[in-house]
Amino acid sequence: MVRQILSKEENGFDWYDIANPSIEDFKHLKEKFDLNDASIKDCLEIGHLPKIEEFESYHFLILRTITSHFPESSDTLTDITNRISLFYDQDFLITVHRNEIDFLNNLMELDKGNKKLKSSKSLVNTLVSSSLKSFEDLIMNELSEKLDSYEEIVFLHNRRKPFMRKVYYLKRQVDLIRIILTLYKDIVDYFHMPEYQNIYTQDLRDIYSRTNTLYRNISENTAQLLSIYFNIESNHTNEIMRTLTIISVFFMPLTFIVGIYGMNFKNMPELEWYYGYPMVMFGMLLLAVIIYLWFKRKRWL
Repeated sequence: MVRQILSKEENGFDWYDIANPSIEDFKHLKEKFDLNDASIKDCLEIGHLPKIEEFESYHFLILRTITSHFPESSDTLTDITNRISLFYDQDFLITVHRNEIDFLNNLMELDKGNKKLKSSKSLVNTLVSSSLKSFEDLIMNELSEKLDSYEEIVFLHNRRKPFMRKVYYLKRQVDLIRIILTLYKDIVDYFHMPEYQNIYTQDLRDIYSRTNTLYRNISENTAQLLSIYFNIESNHTNEIMRTLTIISVFFMPLTFIVGIYGMNFKNMPELEWYYGYPMVMFGMLLLAVIIYLWFKRKRWL
C-alpha cells in the first residue's frame, strides 16, 4: 500500500511510504523517480542486511531495527529485527517496510514544519539514527538485565542446567546484532563525509560508536560467563571425583584384607585362631584411622 506523507510543493521533497510492498506498488514510482530494477528486487526480498548503494538518480539503503517484542528463543534475523528500505535523493524519499515500526509512525505524525522534515537528507539521517537507537535501547533495557540474572544463576544457584539454553539464545542474538552493526558502519561513514557533516550526523556517529561499544562489551561478558560456567562445572566434577577417590582409598586395603581371608586355603593358620576375627577387624579399623590421619595431614580432607 502506497501512501504519500509529504509533497514537494509544500515541504520541498516528496515522501512516499509503502507498507507490505508488492511489485505493483512500484509501477508509478519507478517511472517517476527512475528507480532501478535491482534495488526494487532487493527491497522486496526478505533477509537483507544493512547496506547503502548509489545510483545515478538516487541512493538506496537497507536498515535494520529491533522489533518491539520477540521471543526469548529467537535467533534469526527476521525474528529479532525489522527491515526498512529507503530510496532517496534531494527531491524525494520512499520508505518501504513490511511490519509496523514505531519510530517511523512517530515521524509521520510530526508537524510538517518540524526540523526533522526540513529535507530528505535530514529525514534519512533521523531514520538511521532511530534504527541504531533501537539497538541501544535493547541492550540498556533487556539484554543487560538478562545477563545480570544469568550471572546470578551461575554463582548463586545450585541448579544451573536450564540457564544454558537461555545463554545460548542470548549469545546468538548478540552475535547477530553485532553483524548488523558492522554493516551499519558504511552507512554511518557515508553520512559523516565532510560535505554532509553537521550536528545531526555527529549525533548519528556518536550513537553508532556507543551502541557498537555496548554490544562488544556484552558479547565479551557473555563469553566470559560461559567460560566461568564451564569452569565451575569442571570444578564441581573434580570435587565429585576427589570424594569418590578418597572413599575408594579407604576401602581398597580393607577389601584386599577381606579378599585374602576369603580364599579358604586349608593351610592358613590364622583361620584356627580363637581371636582371629576380632584381631582382623581391629587391624582394619586401625588401618582406616591411619589413612584418615594421613589425609588430614596432607589437607585432602
